[in-house]
Amino acid sequence: MTLDETLARLTGLLTGVDRLGVAYSGGVDSTVLLGLAARVLGTTDVVAVLGVSPSLAGAEREAAHEVAAGLGVRVVEVATHEGDVAAYRANGPDRCFHCKDELFTRISDEVVQRLRLDAVAYGENADDARRPDRPGSRAATEHAVLRPLADLGLTKSDVRDLARQLGLPNADKPAAPCLASRIPHFSEVDPVKLAQVEAAEAAVLALGFADCRVRHHGDVARVELLESDLDRVVVSEVRRRLVDGVRAAGFRFVTVDLAGIQSGAFTLPLVSVSHG
Repeated sequence: MTLDETLARLTGLLTGVDRLGVAYSGGVDSTVLLGLAARVLGTTDVVAVLGVSPSLAGAEREAAHEVAAGLGVRVVEVATHEGDVAAYRANGPDRCFHCKDELFTRISDEVVQRLRLDAVAYGENADDARRPDRPGSRAATEHAVLRPLADLGLTKSDVRDLARQLGLPNADKPAAPCLASRIPHFSEVDPVKLAQVEAAEAAVLALGFADCRVRHHGDVARVELLESDLDRVVVSEVRRRLVDGVRAAGFRFVTVDLAGIQSGAFTLPLVSVSHG
């Protein structure tokens, strides 16, 4: 789908919406939605709402502001307190629901009326809508949050293509799920673990790796890298610096997962069983 076609169809979807809030993370999906909405409604009538909590890495927060500034769209930060929700801390397969529920509640309570928004939207795409490990979509439904990308049938590939057509600087940015996704389900989410993961991933990326996940298994950090980067980690100097950096984040043992980066590795097996 071309950019012009997408804009025409989005204009139809947003009929009756003069001012829109976009739940924004700085990832490619929410940035494309932000960019498209700004084209349709104008930059002064679109607001990027960024949820800030210990589960958002500082580097991601800074990058999100930079990208939105490039689009000329205002960013409003909302402090979210999902860590105060017992069901979120318990870290079951529905953790994302409680996180999104907190975000959309804060937006409704603190932003919508103050900024005179007619609606709120978020960046779920058509591929995400078909996945069983995305309980956050239930929160969007309960809060009447729009999902224009999914409604337009835009897949992850379509979204990447539109990002390039829009000239977005993060068009090829790897997915960056929240830090809580690195903690195995039923292991409690707390700020200490989140900070360890953030520091460990920063240390790995500082070595020039294109992407990574550091999974938190107590004293053990399980590092996931792109398959194309796995051969680099066996180089003695790189391995030493990676181990030192991850240990400095508070881990005792450091492992590298030979399967590479695995999206949904903790959640998919659990929700697949429950949906079977």
